[in-house]
Amino acid sequence: MTIERREPDTTADERTMLDGWLTYHRETLAWKCEGLTDEQLRTTSVEPSTLSLMGLVRHMAEVERHWYRRIMADEQAGPIYCTDDDPDGDFHLTESDTWAEAHATWRAEIEAANAHAARFTLDDVSVGKHRRTGERFNLRWIHTHMIEEYARHNGHADLLRERIDGNTGD
Repeated sequence: MTIERREPDTTADERTMLDGWLTYHRETLAWKCEGLTDEQLRTTSVEPSTLSLMGLVRHMAEVERHWYRRIMADEQAGPIYCTDDDPDGDFHLTESDTWAEAHATWRAEIEAANAHAARFTLDDVSVGKHRRTGERFNLRWIHTHMIEEYARHNGHADLLRERIDGNTGD
């Protein structure tokens, strides 16, 4: 599979622009993982870090679920990989963790996020609240935060991919 990434139209309206940049950054993470084995995708950066490409994908599945399902839509969706005993479980991989599972879970969370986002305008305020602060967020804030979250982690993905096989790129 070849990942196609396209930057949003430079004259798009705000919603189209935000949706476009979010899609672009999601596809960038997929591109950074493309063509690697499970073992390579589990490769961590440098000790003591547990950061890996597969871990980043699992983390972004958790983040997608949190912001769009729990916060925006107030859906009662529990964590996927994280537990009270292991709050960073998304990054703690074993030999039995596979790309097929991580990728399918992440894509399912993106699909659910897109479906929830489509129900709201950018100005609509979340149905759910942040569990610690009680704050509500409009969809514009959540989209912007998600773009930032992906952009930051795509920087990590760049370094991880270069460590694995030397491939670099935007």
